[in-house]
Amino acid sequence: MEIKRDRYLQQLIESRQNGFIKVVTGIRRCGKSYLLNVLFYHYLLNNGVADDHIIRVDLEDRMNKELRNPDAILHYVHDRIKDNELYYIIIDEVQLMDEFVDVLNSFRHIENADTYVTGSNSHFLSTDISTEFRGRGETIHINPLSFSEFYSAKGGDKQDAWREYYTYGGLPLIQSFETEQKKINYLKNLFETVYLADIIERHKIRNDKELRELVLIMASSIGAPCNPTKLSNTFKSLKNVSIGSKTISKYLTYLLESFLINKAIRYDIKGKKYINTLSKFYFSDIGLRNAILDMRQQEETHIMENIIYNELIIRGYNVDVGMVEIRKPDKNGKWIRSQHEVDFIANLGSKKYYVQSALSIPNREKEIQESRSLTNINDSFKKIIVVKDQIMPRRNEEGILTIGLFDFLLKEDCLDM
Repeated sequence: MEIKRDRYLQQLIESRQNGFIKVVTGIRRCGKSYLLNVLFYHYLLNNGVADDHIIRVDLEDRMNKELRNPDAILHYVHDRIKDNELYYIIIDEVQLMDEFVDVLNSFRHIENADTYVTGSNSHFLSTDISTEFRGRGETIHINPLSFSEFYSAKGGDKQDAWREYYTYGGLPLIQSFETEQKKINYLKNLFETVYLADIIERHKIRNDKELRELVLIMASSIGAPCNPTKLSNTFKSLKNVSIGSKTISKYLTYLLESFLINKAIRYDIKGKKYINTLSKFYFSDIGLRNAILDMRQQEETHIMENIIYNELIIRGYNVDVGMVEIRKPDKNGKWIRSQHEVDFIANLGSKKYYVQSALSIPNREKEIQESRSLTNINDSFKKIIVVKDQIMPRRNEEGILTIGLFDFLLKEDCLDM
């Protein structure tokens, strides 16, 4: 089954010969190597680049262990550059190389070379790229398959595809397994032997039981407002275990740096300021989240919210959680305040959207409930409710657009309807 990653391939194409080191980042097994070594490689061949002018090295391959030595790989690359034509250097899992930053900066001094690398850990957070590569590094962050990418490869009935997607997620290799048990085993094994093991080894964690319990709590409460103090209290009440908020904060950082989870900060829409007391966390792949919980807690409401968040991130938006304070008099005339949440505030340049996730809106009462926070936002940016039901897009008298989930996931221009 061929899976297209056109969004990321186009980013690579547009970045050719721009003088920057192109760093493809993302969670392990999300398709970084496939993007560079299959899709981009064949694009170069189909556009006239000779095969001997594409230098590819997979540092995760035991056969290339000696090339993890910085001097060895420098000589290896230089020995293969035979003329003044442009060469493409493609290196997988470059963090396995000692002193890789110095090596890549050395590649920048080769006038007829264009360098592309993949990396899967905290060395490749987008905020660090420009610093580590002296302002000449460009990040291309790749995510697990979006529903659109998944469905374009799978086809068939959308509802069936949706059920499979929200159960097993979007890691590309999951599609190679024929049975449900094999898919579940793959995800559980991947979490234990790749993601968790990588964090434990890299950060030399001695009590990995605490980390495992934290991941379980995070997985069982996706989309729930929390912070290290609240999570510490949860450990005490549910697990009868005492873990300090500083330790939990450190573990959360490790999970974020591994790209296993993402964080959405709360934002006071009327006050125009961030509220750092509580945040929401979402899993970058919902299949991994489900496997961590042994495929229990399949609440479609929360899973749909997580997938909508991921979709907005994939499209390049910065995503926050909105808070709106509403003041109204009670029956005695006393003014009372209440806070209402906007699931997501999606920002991209001059564009801003307020997005609510709702599994269904069966009646007017439910519509009023889902719209309450949106109707109390006094600006002109678009306000959208995404519902699981297949409906025709409609706009109510307050200007709020309601669209179906498949329209949202499969049509990128749907927010501008």
